[in-house]
Amino acid sequence: MASSVNPASSPSSESPPVEKGSSLWTDAFFRLKKNKLAMLGGIIVILILILCFIVAPILALTGLNANAQDLSNRFAPIGEGQGGLGTDQLGRDLLMRVLEGGQISLLVAILATLMTVTLGIIYGGIAGYVGGRIGNAMMRIVDGLLAMPFLIIVILFREIISGHVDELARFFIDVWGWSSDSVLRFANLIPLTIAIAGFGWLSMGRIVRSAAASLSQQEFVEAARSLGLSHQRILFRHILPNMLGPVIIYATLTIPSFILYEATLSFIGLGIEPPNSSWGKLIQEGANFMETNLTVLAIPAVLFSLTLFAFNFLGDGLRDALDPRASKD
Repeated sequence: MASSVNPASSPSSESPPVEKGSSLWTDAFFRLKKNKLAMLGGIIVILILILCFIVAPILALTGLNANAQDLSNRFAPIGEGQGGLGTDQLGRDLLMRVLEGGQISLLVAILATLMTVTLGIIYGGIAGYVGGRIGNAMMRIVDGLLAMPFLIIVILFREIISGHVDELARFFIDVWGWSSDSVLRFANLIPLTIAIAGFGWLSMGRIVRSAAASLSQQEFVEAARSLGLSHQRILFRHILPNMLGPVIIYATLTIPSFILYEATLSFIGLGIEPPNSSWGKLIQEGANFMETNLTVLAIPAVLFSLTLFAFNFLGDGLRDALDPRASKD
């Protein structure tokens, strides 16, 4: 009698193991880890953020003051002073000046980038999805604004809104009793941030418009339209989330540009007002004493340059990691 063989138990009938798939973001992270310069840039960015936004407030609680003057201890060398990095031309602690200056420069750049990304995504997404004459008319407005000199427009725009911001700051100080030092320090950020973001979103709008116009022709958008979904839902739930890669890349590369814009405006006296400091303001002050005391210029300049390089390396790495063509490698 022939023995029966169970087909299910036969080795030839065993199904091969199913490999678990990985998401686009997981693949991008692994590609980013292979980029040593990008990882180094990311580590430097994290360290600088920790120094400026965690270490600096802790040092301030211990009694270090960036604006406390000691004219008897001017230009103290490295190793002296409360913070160990010496003092500036007015005897102020250079470590706290640099860290609090980094707070201002980074806050202006990050807040302006967030505003830029928000405006660019909304405006460019609508222009790309609608298309036709309306979309073209919207982009011609962007082209016209891009033709204007950026820094000059930012300077004029800042001067226009700075008066209104000063009135608002006085309201919080006089009516609500807020600390004048804190209010005036951060009130300086508002005109500069709005001025930079008010014209910095134009390039983001063009990038998003091109991506939205391409995605609006994809099959998943056509399927959403056939299901009767509203245009608003299609745009904000299906098209815009699929553009996160280019948006993240551009935002990472925009932050160093805005840090540079803030430094430029502060260097020519149109940025942060004294006694508050930013990296641009510190570099401008240090340049006046570069022949007699190079330390006052070198320390903020080195930290400023290191931050720009770190953000650029990180942005380049993210661009390579999130590039869809790289996933074919």
